[in-house]
Amino acid sequence: MSTKKTRIAIIGAGPAGLMLSHLLHLSGIDNVILENRSRDYVENRIRAGILEYEVAELMRASGLGERMDTVGSRHDGTNFLVDGELHHIDFHKLVGKHVMLYSQHEVVRDLIKARLEAGGEIIFEASDVAVHDYESGTPYVTYTVSGATARLDCEVIAGCDGFHGICRQSFPAGMIVEYDRLYPFGWLGILAEAPPSMDELIYANHPNGFALLSMRSPTISRLYLQCAPDEPIENWSDDRIWDELALRLGHDGFSLNTGKIFQKGVTAMRSYVAEPMQVGKLFLAGDAAHIVPPTGAKGLNSAIADVAILHRAIEAYALRKDNEPLNDYTKVCLRRIWQIERFSWWMTSMMHKFDNHGPFDARMQTAELNYILTSPAGQMTLAENYVGLPLH
Repeated sequence: MSTKKTRIAIIGAGPAGLMLSHLLHLSGIDNVILENRSRDYVENRIRAGILEYEVAELMRASGLGERMDTVGSRHDGTNFLVDGELHHIDFHKLVGKHVMLYSQHEVVRDLIKARLEAGGEIIFEASDVAVHDYESGTPYVTYTVSGATARLDCEVIAGCDGFHGICRQSFPAGMIVEYDRLYPFGWLGILAEAPPSMDELIYANHPNGFALLSMRSPTISRLYLQCAPDEPIENWSDDRIWDELALRLGHDGFSLNTGKIFQKGVTAMRSYVAEPMQVGKLFLAGDAAHIVPPTGAKGLNSAIADVAILHRAIEAYALRKDNEPLNDYTKVCLRRIWQIERFSWWMTSMMHKFDNHGPFDARMQTAELNYILTSPAGQMTLAENYVGLPLH
């Protein structure tokens, strides 16, 4: 078995693991990333597209903002469609901030390029990854690559390997308390060769269910329809999808641009938090520790917030021998995470059709929407949360 050493072992080359590696490199802290998928797979996973204000600022401050500012687009607000009436929420006017539309796979490509150009080590297609002795203070990771078993000795392990990864599953039995909620619906999402029909997103509350108009580029639209969580995708022909989107997104003066659908699938919706996010020298970040429904565009952003916090804690430990920030990692992260969970749950509850809602519940949902969309205080609350809380 070959053995190598690094200070920080990072499991997972998604946005969380890559950003942590990049930030550690800028602080002069050696690290290695292990990823079980290929580089091509990682760089082409189509996921979220909205970057919070402070996440975009972190991209710029860490030298990753050039392509984002060139091919991404700044959104100063968003739209809510309720009872056929379009309401615009002006983030810049309300809170002086904006968000960036820049797809997750583009962020990943930028990070991989930056890490490799800086001489960083990303070991793709590493199978049989296992973490060891992280409670003893002398952690190491074993893995297989190109048929050979290898060992990576380290001081800290960062578990950025997603909801189905091995790091959270490696915690001692009974240590984690899990908070979980499955929603009684999913999203049917498509990517289509069609210019976006609006220059900002539309969140639509409709009697048939929620719909979202988003985009990935000036020529590619990303759109979603609320559906059953186990909806067979074969039930939805392209024509049926476009007809339902036109119905749910329709309002005065609106015309839905259509085109060739080249990707479609159904995603179930859940909220999930695991506590604690650390044991010994093993720390969880991103989807490994928490999941949000995508309604509030918080998944990628909450992952980046975790690693911004973890980076500062590792920096204190590695450069100043200060263990307190690492010891406080779970406490600091969870304050922010539960706020993000609340916002995503609230947006989801407010915008979707619930089959078990009676007339009273439906009226309460309408009242909530009317308050948010007509009250300056309500709009301020939505804007403040949507553009993002501070990364601490």
